[in-house]
Amino acid sequence: MNRTSLSFFCLLLIFSGCLVGISPALAEDRYKVLVVFSYEENAPWDIEIREEIEKVLDPFAELSYFYLDTKAALAGGAQKAAEAFTLYQQLRPDGVIAVDDNAQTMFVVPYLKNKVTVPIMFCGVNGAPELYGYPTQNISGILERFHLEESISLSRQLTGKLETFAFMVKDSPVSGLISQQLAEDKHLLSARMVKFLTPSTMEEALQMAENVRDEADLLFLVALWGMADGDGKKLREEDSIPQLVKVFEKPTTAIAESVVKQGALCAVITNGREHGTTSATMLLQAMRGIPFDQLPVTRNYHGKRLINVSTMKKLGIVPDPKVLLGVELVRIEK
Repeated sequence: MNRTSLSFFCLLLIFSGCLVGISPALAEDRYKVLVVFSYEENAPWDIEIREEIEKVLDPFAELSYFYLDTKAALAGGAQKAAEAFTLYQQLRPDGVIAVDDNAQTMFVVPYLKNKVTVPIMFCGVNGAPELYGYPTQNISGILERFHLEESISLSRQLTGKLETFAFMVKDSPVSGLISQQLAEDKHLLSARMVKFLTPSTMEEALQMAENVRDEADLLFLVALWGMADGDGKKLREEDSIPQLVKVFEKPTTAIAESVVKQGALCAVITNGREHGTTSATMLLQAMRGIPFDQLPVTRNYHGKRLINVSTMKKLGIVPDPKVLLGVELVRIEK
């Protein structure tokens, strides 16, 4: 081997040794993050949030997920939360994201708040932050606030006169928080709420939708995942929403994209992606040492306008073309 080849070979060995030394350090430098969801793994809202969390944190962190499954099995939430804490103890994560209100009441508040110092970010929270004692020295995040007036306005632009609405949400702890938010925003709404409906089963929901038809010009359909049918089977929104839209026979609106795609006429939706991106970005900043007084509690601001053209045609609505500007048009998903 000549001198040039020998020198190159030595440099190659040194460089390879450096790589061997660097790789474990890089692996160790990746943060460990635990994400605890209130609902089920296949819930559309949770899927949106998870996808955005991964976009932000995948390059920097090893992500672990836990689902409390409280839409389908609320009674089992406490046991699930205990299991989530066991996972937390095993992982010893550098940061936590807790999604929606049940993850706060069942997991963060009893197990982590004022007990650990790792950064914790919440998202999708409907309750007032004071309800949970937020913010703290290591807890902040993003609140979910609905675009109610915007959805009412879009519905009115499509249908003409609209003076009253009813609001339907599955009976659960979250329904009380939503009712409180509606009461607080009452003075901001250009239509009058005539009923706040909280069915426990699909049979109840259908009967309520039929009964309120003569009173309400518009029906909000919100958080109806997990209602039971006559056989006790937990229904997904794609099973329940088309039935409710059909029974109400008048315009319906929502706060989630999936509900519009399943048959609601229109909505200005809250965006799970905004919640995922914001909470993940805030957590990354906190793990990198940004003080929490520079990471104040925030809320969602960006709404997306959606119209279901299949439902629009069924209702015989011929919109002013101006209403369609800046709107995403969707059709009923089969």
